[in-house]
Amino acid sequence: MFISFNVGYLVREFQFFPHQFYNEAAKGWEKIRERNSEKLPWYYIRLNKLPFEVDSNSAKTSEGLTLVTKMAADRQIVVEIIDIEGNIVHKWDIDWFEIWPDAQHLPENDIPKEKPGTNIHGAVVMENGDLVFNFEYLGLVRIDRKGEVVWRLPYQTHHSIHKHDDGNLWVSGSRYHTRRNSRFPHLIPPFYEETILEVSPEGEILREWSVADILQKNGYTGLLYQGTLNNESTQIKGDGLILGNSDILHLNDVEPFSSKLEEGFFKQGDVLVSLRNINTVFVFNIESEKIKFISIGQVVRQHDPDFIDGNSFSVFDNNNISAVEANLRQSRILIMSAKENTTDVFFEGTVEKPFFTNVMGKHQWQPNGNLLITESKAGRGFEIDRQGEVVWQYINYVDEGVVGIVGEVQRLPSEYTYLFNNFNSEK
Repeated sequence: MFISFNVGYLVREFQFFPHQFYNEAAKGWEKIRERNSEKLPWYYIRLNKLPFEVDSNSAKTSEGLTLVTKMAADRQIVVEIIDIEGNIVHKWDIDWFEIWPDAQHLPENDIPKEKPGTNIHGAVVMENGDLVFNFEYLGLVRIDRKGEVVWRLPYQTHHSIHKHDDGNLWVSGSRYHTRRNSRFPHLIPPFYEETILEVSPEGEILREWSVADILQKNGYTGLLYQGTLNNESTQIKGDGLILGNSDILHLNDVEPFSSKLEEGFFKQGDVLVSLRNINTVFVFNIESEKIKFISIGQVVRQHDPDFIDGNSFSVFDNNNISAVEANLRQSRILIMSAKENTTDVFFEGTVEKPFFTNVMGKHQWQPNGNLLITESKAGRGFEIDRQGEVVWQYINYVDEGVVGIVGEVQRLPSEYTYLFNNFNSEK
């Protein structure tokens, strides 16, 4: 018994043979239990009650087609472009195993083994109708309107893609480390380093920043140690898996300041960054790498901060605060002013009209002042006007009382209406 215990400990701790086979067996057993129980895969959610009905008001909705990335029925990843009535104008069926059968850039443990393999988190439509998207933590891909691969970027990108004014793409990324690194003395390998990427429309990495390096250069080294629990040791053991023990920061959004906005406190060259696991949002300048604004602890597990103007930005506050009853939790959209040093609630769910997702989530300001919100784990997207009235709603039903997650609901500029309608008429 003594020998067996110690051999088992060494196999688990140092991942000696037959650690890999044990991991695969454990995963297989978990899948068997899942299939033989009423438990659904994480990307399907059984609703306790149906969402409240909305009478779409076309006079109040923002114009344009809508991009929807989602998990459809039968574990199928789907991207659709729909009109305001919900009719499908264009559709891509996405298959990880067809698009990336030779994923040599991934650690062995991260390579998908069965359908769907992953989900899409972060997507943009290019001017010619091509789609660029993240296979979550697995790579960046550009496909044309017919679904043919234009290029693949073998880098573990995730969560967000922002198409800047110059056409370049700003993407969240992760680098996998298998050895000790003097820049991260607290992390025991293997672990992941969060990075910010600027990528050309042709799929070439133009620039890259390490989030940890930016924090340390600006005197925020302590934020890298938030995950430590031992007072005498600040070391954290990675487990070689995405979202493992070493996921201290959890970068989930990067967005540069737009040239279409008037400068104020924020200016050209500033980039907005969201770090979910330390409840932090900051803005840094890409040339000096100086952090000029930082908010710590005013949000809980937030996503998708967006610049509004030269002095303020909004943020999707998931607001994962425990409540006596889970259904009392409500997500929020906050507006933070760097100039005034204030934080205000723009929109929040209520018991009568709930709005909550404990993971993911996005929002998009519309030209008419409306706000389009993605409530991912509810399988829902909805649009509100300035008074908070819901004027449009989309729900991703996959079965009776069951929805699939929605990665993003994004309203496209008016020129895309002609582009996709013309493309469909040519087919």
